Amino acid sequence: MSLWIESSDPVELRPNFTEDDLQNVIRSVYRQVLGNGHLMESERLDSAESLLRNGDITVRQFVSAVGSSDLYRRLFFESSSQYRFIELNIKHFLGRAPRDQAEISEHVAIYNEGGYDSEIASYVDSDEYMSSFGENTVPYIRAAQTQAGSKNVDFNRVFAVSRGNSANDVSGKSKLVTDLAANLPTKITATTGSAGTLANTGKRFRIKVSKGGVTPVSRLSSRTYEVNYQQLSQRIQSLQRAGATIVSISEA
Repeated sequence: MSLWIESSDPVELRPNFTEDDLQNVIRSVYRQVLGNGHLMESERLDSAESLLRNGDITVRQFVSAVGSSDLYRRLFFESSSQYRFIELNIKHFLGRAPRDQAEISEHVAIYNEGGYDSEIASYVDSDEYMSSFGENTVPYIRAAQTQAGSKNVDFNRVFAVSRGNSANDVSGKSKLVTDLAANLPTKITATTGSAGTLANTGKRFRIKVSKGGVTPVSRLSSRTYEVNYQQLSQRIQSLQRAGATIVSISEA
């Protein structure tokens, strides 16, 4: 039997909860934070589940435990580009898509300066997380709801990274890297692939990258590339395959 529940409505752990209520919350957290990927019983975080059951941690802290786990790291950090990792973190922990290139660059800097745990904490400990979900509501995709400061393109972008209950996030390339870098609108498409439109493609872009050791204190070398729109996606992919970290992408 599948571990996942089917409801996408907000799920909250209320006072005086039953064991069924607890299991519903736990399944909801795994489904949201692990991007609808398959979870074996042996991979469940038994210790963190027990702490939640005993009231020693909140749902938010349980979400943090899942995000900081070796399982999450293996599924979404070790096997993904940094752009894809950040894109998925925003979806899993904040229930939306990245808003712009500046937000991606901000999280690149957080990881470079503080490492993996700081990157996860930047979402779960944020004011946005608390105002959206609080301590005991499971994060959920918020695209279908009107939010202060949201734009029409935000709806399209969240649909690009969230393809429904039948899809999962365990594999795949970044869905928005080209659209965000070029500040282009995102189209809702029926199939996977490039989501950007071909409007305003005469622009040129500067890609600033760094390359060095894997620890925050390692010495990094930096380099800047200038490409046109048609070359942008290919250049990003080649840099990521070479192990470079994209610090920023800006219009030239």
